Amino acid sequence: MKVLVIGSGGREHALTWAIAKDKKVKKIFCAPGNAGTSEIAENVSISAENIDELLKFAKENDIDLTVVGPEVPLINGITDVFEEAGLKIFGPDKDASQLEGSKSFTKNLLKKNNIPTASFFETDLPEKAKEFIKNTKYPVVIKADGLAAGKGVIICANKEEANKAIEDIMIKKIFGKSGERIVIEEFLKGEEASILAFTDGNTILTLPPSQDHKKIYDDDKGPNTGGMGAYAPTPLITKKLEEKIIKKVLYPTLEGLKREGIIYKGIMYAGLMIVDGEPFVLEYNVRFGDPETQAVLPLLKSNIIDLFFSTIEGNLKNEKIEINDKYAINVVLASKGYPGAYEKGKVIKGLEYFKGREDMIVFHAGTTKKGNEILTSGGRVLNVTAIDNEIESAINKVYSEINKINFEGMYFRTDIGKKALKYK
Repeated sequence: MKVLVIGSGGREHALTWAIAKDKKVKKIFCAPGNAGTSEIAENVSISAENIDELLKFAKENDIDLTVVGPEVPLINGITDVFEEAGLKIFGPDKDASQLEGSKSFTKNLLKKNNIPTASFFETDLPEKAKEFIKNTKYPVVIKADGLAAGKGVIICANKEEANKAIEDIMIKKIFGKSGERIVIEEFLKGEEASILAFTDGNTILTLPPSQDHKKIYDDDKGPNTGGMGAYAPTPLITKKLEEKIIKKVLYPTLEGLKREGIIYKGIMYAGLMIVDGEPFVLEYNVRFGDPETQAVLPLLKSNIIDLFFSTIEGNLKNEKIEINDKYAINVVLASKGYPGAYEKGKVIKGLEYFKGREDMIVFHAGTTKKGNEILTSGGRVLNVTAIDNEIESAINKVYSEINKINFEGMYFRTDIGKKALKYK
């Protein structure tokens, strides 16, 4: 079997790593991949957003399965294009991908189907937005409707901050066309968590619940990033609460989509706020999370290829997800200056120390290979994942060994996973 993984980050390295465990898989291609994927797959220099070239490559190389990592190709309809050509591809189609592509679409779907979420107001007129914030309660959350690389959400403490956010998003267009419409939401006070689930449109199989750490600095301070680390499972989501999420959130979302004529097949990622033991939907993503995937997949015992095919073919009811009874913690090593401007091309040392280990895995994100050296090429450079029987020992392990890796300007948070200790 030949598999094509689309994308170049830590998530895609983790997916490639999980796929490579299946003996049926004889060859993996990664487009465009990174230095880490190049060790277990063949990198192909095609952008994740170049759907025409990816289709051509898949046809010419008799690809049996394509797995899409990032959201942009899904929102642009790569699944529809591949399916029309008779190719197997894992990821929701263009209509289903609106769940991530448009916050307005999602909020209205949730409201229509009585799925718990924050109250909201949406508009494409700046003057209407400014009128609304005059009489609203603070803080409020202002979101660009479309994709903004994880940075399109602004929490505003007062009217001045809200006015500035409206100006920045709708008039200055700091997120481009994504900010032509905005959603203004009630601020929910609670604890955030994520649930990733396989679904074929009828059956839902959840992966271990996780917690991402979005802010750049310890104690959740500083600007938002794509994610500075994650751990799984989070004790915040008890078995009872997980069942409530499946029953009150995930299945009603699938049924609501069906009423819109949409069958959702792929990974459904619910970003949740837990308020007094009750789940509220903050957002949906239509793909594996990054960095959650790098903490969740090392706990998966089931064959991921079987799960991919059963999802595509509508046979998930015949599958069962088996999970290791352990904890995984993933810490992101970032370039100095991220999420702002940062330098590239710094030599990475110490990776050989982690080769062949099962209790610690280094997933590459922003890396490239030049001769025998591995260099930095992105803001989030590496993901160091430790697996252990208890969350405390996993945290201790990752932080006692992380400094064996070194590159100029290397930065990481020192408190990833420590929230878990207060939930236990």
